[in-house]
Amino acid sequence: MTKTALVLGATGGIGGETARALIAHGWTVRGLTRSPRDGDGIDWRIGDAMDRAAVLAAADGVDAIVHAVNPPGYLDWEKLVLPMLENSIAAARANDARLALPGTIYNYDPRTSPVIAPDSPQHPNTRKGAIRVAMERAIEQSGVKAVILRAGDYFGPRPGNSWLSQGLVTPGKPVGRVMVPGKAGIGHGWAYLPDVGETFARLLDKGDELPRFARYHFAGIWDDDGTRITGAIAQAVGRPVRTWRMPWTLLPIVGLFNPTMKEMVEMRPFWEHPVRLDNADLVAAIGPEPHTPVDVAMATTLKALGCD
Repeated sequence: MTKTALVLGATGGIGGETARALIAHGWTVRGLTRSPRDGDGIDWRIGDAMDRAAVLAAADGVDAIVHAVNPPGYLDWEKLVLPMLENSIAAARANDARLALPGTIYNYDPRTSPVIAPDSPQHPNTRKGAIRVAMERAIEQSGVKAVILRAGDYFGPRPGNSWLSQGLVTPGKPVGRVMVPGKAGIGHGWAYLPDVGETFARLLDKGDELPRFARYHFAGIWDDDGTRITGAIAQAVGRPVRTWRMPWTLLPIVGLFNPTMKEMVEMRPFWEHPVRLDNADLVAAIGPEPHTPVDVAMATTLKALGCD
């Protein structure tokens, strides 16, 4: 029988790619949107993730809820993130549906966690990380069926709150200089969104074969010395690219007037210390992790962003 999923954030990166993957796997997919839209093979419902009644109505009868919605930019995280999640938890409980949450590495302290397993102790040293820990705790304590998939920095053919599309390159413009946030020789993990979406689809296909509360790590693309992604950008555009170091020392000043920059300052340790995700449990659950070659992933991404 066809299963149905509600995807919150289906217009965004991870939500959109997960919706696409679920449809390819035979799921019926609903999306919640604040303004009328159609297409993408999604049954669109009008509503806001902050409106519990709208979320409950859109989720009626579903088998899974993908909570991939975030406030735009970094604005009002403290006020909006947990209330939105509580609405998804309520909808999951009402339908005995599995709640799926895209997770991050921000739950951890990069200075002490070079390799992280799903059950590694969480010691966030950023405000965003503390909120992420609180989100996961709220899901676990709720008792609903859930699966959390943590991954490194996202990138893909949909712009959004990503380091690639907000820092390294500029959507809609040819690649000029590439901003490099990390130190030379420091590894960094990246997650190609279509691969993450496919992973979520394979996990949700498992249904109740998964533990009631399951956490997995998506290894993704490991840039072992901080140059692999830049090299992939150069290969995608067919020429060498100039690089420039992110001016970390100036960001605290800019952050006095720009909330996004203020949050970015807190992420500096993740670019100065390697944080690698152990995906052994994920492989045991679904088999080999979906993996698009980095050069193909980057070429597809830059073309979609209008940067080729």
